[in-house]
Amino acid sequence: MAVPDLTRFTLDNGLRVVLAPDETAPVVGVSVHYDVGFRSEPEGRTGFAHLFEHLMFQGSESLEKLAHFRHVQSSGGTFNGSTHPDYTDYFEVLPAAALERALFLEADRMRAPKLTQENLANQIDVVKEEIRLNVLNRPYGGFPWILLPPVLYSTFANAHNGYGDFVDLEQATLEDCAAFFDTFYAPANAVLTVAGDFTIDNARELIEKHFGDVPARPAPPRRSFAEPPPTGEVRGDHTDPHAPLPALAVGYRMPDPVNELDAYLSHLVLASILSDGDGSRLQQRLVHREPLVTDIGAGAGLFGPFEARDPDTFSITAIHAPDVTPEQVLAAIDDELEKLASTPPDEEELAKVTARWASSLHAEHDRLVSRTLALGSFELLYGDAALVYQLADRIASVSAEDVAAAAKSLRPDSRAVLVVHPEQGGK
Repeated sequence: MAVPDLTRFTLDNGLRVVLAPDETAPVVGVSVHYDVGFRSEPEGRTGFAHLFEHLMFQGSESLEKLAHFRHVQSSGGTFNGSTHPDYTDYFEVLPAAALERALFLEADRMRAPKLTQENLANQIDVVKEEIRLNVLNRPYGGFPWILLPPVLYSTFANAHNGYGDFVDLEQATLEDCAAFFDTFYAPANAVLTVAGDFTIDNARELIEKHFGDVPARPAPPRRSFAEPPPTGEVRGDHTDPHAPLPALAVGYRMPDPVNELDAYLSHLVLASILSDGDGSRLQQRLVHREPLVTDIGAGAGLFGPFEARDPDTFSITAIHAPDVTPEQVLAAIDDELEKLASTPPDEEELAKVTARWASSLHAEHDRLVSRTLALGSFELLYGDAALVYQLADRIASVSAEDVAAAAKSLRPDSRAVLVVHPEQGGK
């Protein structure tokens, strides 16, 4: 895919805009990223950022409930939204002729979503049902992304459950919603991205028409969520009523995703060397040679890469038989990390992993929805949407020594270990 020229500008009300024209298909993607995620939600209001994302689909001062859905679907388009640690995104993908419709809809709810007691009560119930389905009634629900942070981190912002606690969700008020909207949903706290089949001049004109008169409000000061890494190994336990087998998750702090990007990318490559594919090191050792686990995976970024600012988490998760102890699994993981730290991977192993990354990034950004969302999130988190098109080359330039250094940084004396016990087995 050819790298498009990006046009970036800022409206008078502070809204940042990224335009990425591409005439290969007669479709457009429109996304809005707000600089607020569940790390920014108030203490005592766990799950609020996600709840508010739901409320943004419940109509506006000028459109009744479900109108947004009808307008997009009747144009042959798709839409959604999602909440992340440090941002919340909303998007539509529509035929190119419907660009103005998408811009109107996003500007309309940026101006004034319909915040009513009925909508709030209804969406609290929807979110609670989502939590029951995805976490409470599912084996290994919330493992590790809900359960590991409170072991590895100590501040509310980093440690709390971003999906939400039922008590907190039920106590959310309309005043909370209005304050959250006023604080975080200002144009100056957002990035609008348009990608696909359009002309720059027409898009600029339509954006000015629909977003230009959204009232300006100051963006909130960006908070730092920094906290020191653990000074020893910290442990936590969780009993899962639905889990058939024990599990464990190991969490380590990663380099700053924004200000230490190359070191962060080295951890990304390390995660792939450890667990991507049947030939990876942890798969080979722990699944095949010494069958200690039934499943093992490593990941850079607790929610995937490029989802958060600092701090972010490198995690290794394993599900194992009842007669295998967490200590056996940890010893094997530590041994493999020590081997990588002292003997960097060879050229062939490294090339295989970086080629797989390059291929997956190109495939992902070939999809218009993924490209639109990536451009918006990189503009928001990194201040540089064009970085999206440099990632494959940056990953390809990660050296064997960089991977060894990443492995060396994952120390047993500065990590969190979460042990999951099936309820029937007890502790």
